[in-house]
Amino acid sequence: MLLRVRITLPDRPGALAQVTKVLGVAGADITQVTVLDRGEGRAVDDITVFWPDGTPKDALRDGLRSVDGVTVDGVWTTREAPGTYPELEILKYITTAGDRALTTLVDSLPVLFSADWAATSAEHGIVYASWRAPQKVSLPGDVPLRPTASTLDGGLHIIHAPLPPLALALLLARSEGPAFHRIEVHRLTRILEIFLSLPATERSVARQLRK
Repeated sequence: MLLRVRITLPDRPGALAQVTKVLGVAGADITQVTVLDRGEGRAVDDITVFWPDGTPKDALRDGLRSVDGVTVDGVWTTREAPGTYPELEILKYITTAGDRALTTLVDSLPVLFSADWAATSAEHGIVYASWRAPQKVSLPGDVPLRPTASTLDGGLHIIHAPLPPLALALLLARSEGPAFHRIEVHRLTRILEIFLSLPATERSVARQLRK
């Protein structure tokens, strides 16, 4: 299975080498390392690994926790293929999707962000939700002025984002793994800015609202 591992580690030479050694001994095949943040002597890394099916994730967590100074922020499944440029691929599909631009975006975001589901809502309720969304999506409070990450009382991590030109809001949710990092929020913000600039966007929303 493909896993995403988020760790906080000392930002010093050799620290990441210790982590990769432990992952290798545990049986993980590293495919990608992304630095999300660094400062004040610490770094936050997302590491994508192939992990043997049926092997408990706790073995991975325990191995990483044995490395001095390493904190395991989360280990969760991902469908984002490493070494690719998924935003470019998805935006290409959206530009040619015509009236399906909105649904293409919503269906794609969980893969792009290693999340569970996404949905768009209007004043009357949900407009469209991806296939893994619960049957009844509980909407958070007021729509924020800009994309904002938070964790709801039940432990669900979300990014709540306005789509002001369309009178819609977007909800991206992840139940497994850590809260959304500010770099993920920035990444989503840029994708939405491009999406809202596409000619097909308003047509796709109008089609969904007519249903």
